[in-house]
Amino acid sequence: MTLLSAPEHPGRLPVPELLRTGAVHCAYQPVVELATGEVLGREALLRTPADSGWRSPLEVLDAAEQAGLLGELERAAMSRALADAEAAAGGASHTLFLNIEPRTLSRHLPLVLETLAQRSPQVRVVVEITERALALDPAGMLDAAARLRAAGCAIALDDVGAVPESLAFIPLLAPEIIKLDLQLLRTLEDPETITVAGAVRARAEATGARVVAEGIETQDDLTRALVLGADLGQGWFLGRPHRVLPAGERHAGRLPRPHAPLGGAATPFEVIGTRRAVRLAPKRLLLPLSRTLEAAAVAHRVPPVVLGAFQDERYFTGRSARRYARLAEALPFVGALGTGAPAALPPAVRWATVDPAEPLAREWAVVVLGAHESVALVGREIDGPRSRHSAALGAPVGSPEDDEREFAFAVTHDHGLVAEAAQSMLRRFRADTPA
Repeated sequence: MTLLSAPEHPGRLPVPELLRTGAVHCAYQPVVELATGEVLGREALLRTPADSGWRSPLEVLDAAEQAGLLGELERAAMSRALADAEAAAGGASHTLFLNIEPRTLSRHLPLVLETLAQRSPQVRVVVEITERALALDPAGMLDAAARLRAAGCAIALDDVGAVPESLAFIPLLAPEIIKLDLQLLRTLEDPETITVAGAVRARAEATGARVVAEGIETQDDLTRALVLGADLGQGWFLGRPHRVLPAGERHAGRLPRPHAPLGGAATPFEVIGTRRAVRLAPKRLLLPLSRTLEAAAVAHRVPPVVLGAFQDERYFTGRSARRYARLAEALPFVGALGTGAPAALPPAVRWATVDPAEPLAREWAVVVLGAHESVALVGREIDGPRSRHSAALGAPVGSPEDDEREFAFAVTHDHGLVAEAAQSMLRRFRADTPA
């Protein structure tokens, strides 16, 4: 790793010195079963010595990134937390919640996995990912979650509800733990908060995910957490962070088993077409259905994610660009895929390029994934006389020959299948994809 010059912070212990002296440590806050008061596990919170001059963990993380030492800082904190948990557990089951920066998961995932591989068998690990990270780097976060689960870790989606429009990302990550943003306890009378709570409760009922309410500071907060549907809680009312883990504490509470990754390398048509009835229709008859699904997305109770597969950039016309620009104004994530690069891509719409040799290059899809309502239209062009005739003529988009191209297609409202199709597409949108 090439190290950059560390930023100067007068009066603060430099990051290299923090690492050299082993001064990076953690404080541990309990995650508590609301029904029984038992401790399910403890969250490790990054700390530096009180006299080191750093005001917050985020300041240290930012400085470490500027110095080219972010991965090393995260490794130091993880290693300390895992060692502390092993020592305190004394052979008993111990659960540790680890906050790992999204930028660390994106850029230093092998280092994270290498560190986690050194943990003791009795230490169960839950890795927390923020919902905002999913919108910024869908492919990176989904890949990280899959590899962390393969390493035996559960995934917690943190800060849920901080941006209600991001609720559609819950089924994409399929977290074993859902952590409600602490502001929700203060806004229980707000209909938006009730909408968030309803979406989370539905997810928990459908999958067995556990729900944590953060920021419980009073008895009234505890009651509010129960109204929101939480079964776990964190906050000073339940326990403050402490530098030392209680010796011999056993964490035997229910922790959902890590989910198998969705989607994999399958295309949207392969995900849905193998499990739903497939029929044939020309493009001109599928266009009204496709556009209606796109337009209806903005009427969903919770704004959904919309993804479109266009085969080739020439089918992402100016009209398509205007439709998708309007969607992007109202929805948390709007993405399109195809070969090449469209001449005019609206600033808020993400584009992922498809290799012409891939099966996805022959597919047309509209996938609308919401917290409650979901639908997908997936199609694959048939190599029949009409399509060959259109190709031979070099038929312009929208011409009669183009409109007669035939597709094998399927439609589904099954939430799980739509989520799989969306995952298979979102894996192509990395953080460096133009926004």
